[in-house]
Order: sequence, then C-alpha cells, then structure tokens
Amino acid sequence: MNATGKTGRTGGSPALREGAAEDIAASRSEAARRERGRDALLALVVVAGLACIFALSRRLDARRPAEDPFASYEELYVSPETARRLSLGFNGLVADWYWLRSLQYVGRKVDAYQGDFTLDDMRSLGIRNLGPLLDEATTLDPQFMAAYEFGAVVLPAIDRDAAVNLVRKGIRENPRDWRLYQHLGYIYWQSGRYAEASDAYAAGARLPGAPAWMGAMAAQMQARGGSRQLAREMYRRMYEESADEQVRSLAARRLAQIDSLDERERIGGVLADFKSRASRCPASWREVATALRAAGLKLDAAGSPLDPAGFPYALDDAACAAKLDERSPIPKK
Repeated sequence: MNATGKTGRTGGSPALREGAAEDIAASRSEAARRERGRDALLALVVVAGLACIFALSRRLDARRPAEDPFASYEELYVSPETARRLSLGFNGLVADWYWLRSLQYVGRKVDAYQGDFTLDDMRSLGIRNLGPLLDEATTLDPQFMAAYEFGAVVLPAIDRDAAVNLVRKGIRENPRDWRLYQHLGYIYWQSGRYAEASDAYAAGARLPGAPAWMGAMAAQMQARGGSRQLAREMYRRMYEESADEQVRSLAARRLAQIDSLDERERIGGVLADFKSRASRCPASWREVATALRAAGLKLDAAGSPLDPAGFPYALDDAACAAKLDERSPIPKK
C-alpha cells in the first residue's frame, strides 16, 4: 500500500506516462497543422487582395484622362501683388523667373503643335495662361519693357482685353515711354479700332523723345486706318524699333505678306486681261510671262512669278488667280 501510494505520487506507471506524451505530441501536431492552415489562408487572402488592387489600378489607369503637360504653367500659385510682397526685395529676379516661365510655356505649346501659326495669331495653340504670367512679371517689375512688347504682339489674338490692360498698366507705371503708346496703338489698329489707335499714337507723339512718325501715324489712322499702305508702315516701324528678334521676324514676314498681296493683285490683272482676250485662263505661266515681266514681277526660268520669299506662285486654274506655294514661309492669312 505504501509502495503503491509512493508510486502514484511519483507519476504513475511507464505506460501511463507514454500515453500522456503521445497525447501531448498529437495536440502539438494538430496545433501546428491548424497554424499552417491559417497561414495558408492568410497568404491566399493577401495574394487575392493584391490581385484585386492590381486589376483595379489597371482599370483606373485606363479610364484616367491624359496628363496635361502644361498644367503646372496654367496654375497661378499666388496673386501678382502677393508674389511682389513675398519676393523680399528681389522683385527683378522673381520677375525674370515669371518671364522665362512665360517663354517656356509658349515654347512648349509651339513644340506640341503640328499646324501652321504666326506669332500674332496663336489661338490654335490653346495658350490660356500667358496673360496672367505676363501680369505677374510686370507687377513684380513694372519697368519690364520686353514683357509689355511681347504681350502687345502675342496676346491680342488670344485675349484682347488682357493685352490692352497689360499695356495700359505699363503706361501707368512708365508714363514717359512713348513705345508703350506705340504698342497700345498697334493693339487697337489690329482690332479695327482706328480712332482709339489714333489717340494712342497722338498721346505718345507728345512725349519727349518721341519720333516724328508717331504724330504722322496718328493722322494716318484717322484717314486710312484699314489700308494696306498703313499696315506696311505699321510693320516697318515695328521691325525698326523692336529689340526682340521674334517680333522683328514677325514684322518681316508680315511685310513680305503685304508685298505678296500687291504682287498677286498685279498678277490678277494680267490673268484677267488674258482671259478677256482668250476666253480662258492660261494653261501655264509661260503664256503670260511677257506680260508678267512688263508688270514688274520677277520670274524664274520656267516663267513662273516669284513671291517675296523666292518661291514660285501657283496658278489656281479654277479661280484663274495666283496663290502662294505651300512651301512658302509667307503667312497664308
């Protein structure tokens, strides 16, 4: 009895101990199996979640509109006056930054566009924010004359009111600079507001240092504001007075365009005379080469009249008229 009791207190028989160990091992094995199953289930959930996220991301990317590469240029972070206060006295440097930003904005629009355009008609390029950018630059540096001139040439076709407001601001800040009145007169002339253009030139002509032609331009605006002769004078003065090579290039192209219009009128007279005699349009320029030379036109070896850029005019059989060659750099409109 004592032996049995002692044995009970020391853990039982070897058979019992062996059975307990097997139970414990079985329990641990079951727990490990369940843990492996739980881990496998969690891994499956994670993989399924990642697959769903990938599929959803692809779907969203497919429906997302194309990123606008010009968005950063078409967002104003602060107002012009706020930018001036925040510049901490470095207005000129900040104004230069806005000026370069304006040129980059226009340049990238030009690079992205595939069609024809001219500096004074860039509506097709979708330039929406040039006015505010130039306003920023000239608020930070009110004596930034290059920005006023660029705005006077480029802005009218995009936003005429913004162009007028920009140059008028320049006049308020620089009341003794006659060139700003020239810019304002040009904007009004382009829009057919000849009386206002005449007033702008007359006001500029009264300033010290203004050239005599400013007063003459004011008088011509009143007499023949829409004439080709006045347009030639406008672009000639622009070419002579501007320090901006882009503006000078525009003026040269417009002068060539005006010369071409004069030439096409003379060619039209020659063609009309031939048609009245032959009851048809000439089949080629050779048939009227002698008359074209007599009219003072330059011809190439084939007898074709040449435009101011040196390209032969095309003969439009349907209209019996001369038209610019597609390769010619002279503006078509």
